[in-house]
Amino acid sequence: MPTQTVGDYLLERLRAWGVEKVFAYPGDGINGLLAAWVRAKNEPAFVQSRHEEMSAFQAVGYAKFTGRVGVCAATSGPGGIHLLNGLYDAKLDHVPVVAIVGQTNRSAMGGSYQQEIDMLSLYKDVASEYVEMVTVPEQLPNVIDRAIRVALAERAPTAVIIPADVQELDYTPPGHAFKMVPSSTGIDWPVVVPDDESIRRAAEVLNAGEKVAILAGSGARGARAELEQVADILGAGVAKALLGKDVLPDDLPYVTGAIGLLGTRPSYEMMRAADTLLTVGSNFPYTQFMPDFGQARGVQIDIDGKFLGMRYPYEVNLVGDSAATLRALIPLLEPKTKRAWREGIEDDVARWWETIDKEAMVNADPINPMRLFAELSTRLPDDAIVTADSGSAANWYARNLRFRGHMRGSLSGTLATMGPGVPYAIGAKFGCPDRPVIAMVGDGAMQMNGMAELITVKRYWQEWSDPRLVVAVLHNNDLNQVTWEMRAMGGSPKFPESQTLPDVDYAGFAKSIGLAAHTVNTPDQLGPAWDQALHADRPTVLDVRCDPDVPPIPPHASFEQAKDTAKAVLAGDENRWGLIREGVKTKLQEFLPHREG
Repeated sequence: MPTQTVGDYLLERLRAWGVEKVFAYPGDGINGLLAAWVRAKNEPAFVQSRHEEMSAFQAVGYAKFTGRVGVCAATSGPGGIHLLNGLYDAKLDHVPVVAIVGQTNRSAMGGSYQQEIDMLSLYKDVASEYVEMVTVPEQLPNVIDRAIRVALAERAPTAVIIPADVQELDYTPPGHAFKMVPSSTGIDWPVVVPDDESIRRAAEVLNAGEKVAILAGSGARGARAELEQVADILGAGVAKALLGKDVLPDDLPYVTGAIGLLGTRPSYEMMRAADTLLTVGSNFPYTQFMPDFGQARGVQIDIDGKFLGMRYPYEVNLVGDSAATLRALIPLLEPKTKRAWREGIEDDVARWWETIDKEAMVNADPINPMRLFAELSTRLPDDAIVTADSGSAANWYARNLRFRGHMRGSLSGTLATMGPGVPYAIGAKFGCPDRPVIAMVGDGAMQMNGMAELITVKRYWQEWSDPRLVVAVLHNNDLNQVTWEMRAMGGSPKFPESQTLPDVDYAGFAKSIGLAAHTVNTPDQLGPAWDQALHADRPTVLDVRCDPDVPPIPPHASFEQAKDTAKAVLAGDENRWGLIREGVKTKLQEFLPHREG
């Protein structure tokens, strides 16, 4: 019988945990693992990205859209360094990811050897829940089992560091002996529900309120039916944190949409007037968008007690599974007989969607970016997965897309890093190969790494049962979000040396590697382009020429503030006349008459 190496056993253990994909990039620091992959006939499958950071983002996207652990791997030194940004994305958005990283031979450690860095110190923060180096074969099962369990239990990244020479050692299991740590695979999770007294106190707070607002985050994703029932009983409106956009469909008349800087006016107005706040599965950080302190009584539900009571002076803080805790609450909740609060929210929501539609149809030069999203919104398949990159694309994703059915969506919520839109989409396709995936990406992120990852798409797309992966590029030759932040927050005109991007033919690049692509130069081309992309037999890039002067105006901005921002840049902004024209036209849609409901 051939000898089994540590590398062989590592892949066997990953298979035992049900790991099917490892998003990775090779290097000599993991040569022992690569040789083991050959012997294992590529099980679990090695998915090669163009850069280790993309491997980590792909693992995050895979984990976000499947609910399973994402696994990534990289070589020692620079490979391990490159993983960090994607792993911090996992850490801040509470996503289970395991990183497997190489290290120089044990005999060379401490000798300033090539590519030698202190990996344990480097990973001590990003993988703060669990990071360990394997130095003898007997460690391996316990270390890899703990890394996976801790990642799942804490919804966090963990890391396993394996020196190159250890990977090639003969594997010997831990024995039933002193200072040996045998281990086993598998884990069964309990359904956590608060005690009856805590549930009763929470119900008393919610029953006493007359104007109840619900804030739902990604932790409420499995509680759709329960959230709907609680909202109906309490006559409440539901605002969604950015990472919770897919928790409830937007076609429910009381769902006010996103909250915060990227949020909607109905969410903002509801929180300003609420006398009671129920937060479910959210660690939303921007307290200025919550009711004023002292204005509302509060109840919070979260599976992780570490994140309770952090953002608002909640009266009752419940540790529990969102769905199970809401089910326990429902029998104790008293239906609100006065429905004026709910009816007002529904009127505000209906007007908001009319306003958003009108804003999307405002003429721009050449294309209003909101219209790109509006044209997609009505065409989205009910099982679509949508990713968005950081930047102005995140604004339109949050406000302009109406999710329905079983649509899923995500972005880099807390780290808000540039670049995950396309690799998230790739991770989603590997996790859900039978679902269409759409990535909404700014041209800055596309130049940063999205174009390179189109090569990854080209390599793997024929493995997916549904070939549809659409990358829509907001092509405006401007780092638009920062440009607007400079104007609105810094009172500064655009700084072209920093903000202007070189012009690139994204459609041409996509076609050159065998993908479908369409260049969209006029608004009337948008609908047909989406139709073709969503019915294509291969991945498609939409290269959409967007107007950089259409402002991502936050919902709390007044008409006067919009004019003041324009004044601040009149003296020196190269786009001053365009941004004034588009800003006034866009903001004006909120004040024009709407049809009577």
